[in-house]
Amino acid sequence: MKVKLLISLLFFISQFSFSQTIKGKVIFNNYVIPNVEVINANSKILTVTDSNGVFSIAAKANDILVFVSKEHELKKITITPEMTRSKVLIVELSLKAEELNEVLITNAPAIKLTATVEVEQVKRDEITADRAEKKLKPLMIDDLNINKGLNMIRIGGLLATLLKKEKEEVKKALPEIDFATLAKNSYDQKFYLETLKLQADEIDLFLQFCEADPKSKTIAAINNRLSTMDFLFVKNTEFKKLASSKK
Repeated sequence: MKVKLLISLLFFISQFSFSQTIKGKVIFNNYVIPNVEVINANSKILTVTDSNGVFSIAAKANDILVFVSKEHELKKITITPEMTRSKVLIVELSLKAEELNEVLITNAPAIKLTATVEVEQVKRDEITADRAEKKLKPLMIDDLNINKGLNMIRIGGLLATLLKKEKEEVKKALPEIDFATLAKNSYDQKFYLETLKLQADEIDLFLQFCEADPKSKTIAAINNRLSTMDFLFVKNTEFKKLASSKK
């Protein structure tokens, strides 16, 4: 009895002591996500998902895996003994929250301010720096959270300039852009071939199919990458069903 107990104990300890190859797939809304960085925060091992969203990485029980994607929220999971015995570990990511397109100030009713190129550049700089830090931070086990404030001195100076130039402001209408052009500018051909699983000769037809939906005009007017991606995923499902029904 004591021998059996000792063997069981040794087996249990080995599950936590020795790394095993964890195989998995990263998805979003049943779509695979390529080029996701998968990092073992304990061993500092890094790998990247292939075009089918598949990854393989050495890990043991209680190791922390961190998943980093440009378009999705950072995700952390702790490896359990059950995961080490699983054939394929499915990891689902969620899209990042949409970023604000303009700055709106409401506490000065007599003054109307619009975001200038300089203010937009400040926002872009902050977002770029924030994303760069998020991409590097998973390697720091002691601090995986990022709290970054805006450069208030710089923005304050720009707002003061806006107040002085209030009388010189000129409203400029944004040029209209059709959905197909927006979609092509937002995502390269690789996205349509590998993520949406379209054939090369189907891409233009698919974008025409998207434009036939009145909602495409609203998406084009919003001009937001995340909204565009959501719409493309929905229309791709409809497009595949329509293509299958005609065969």
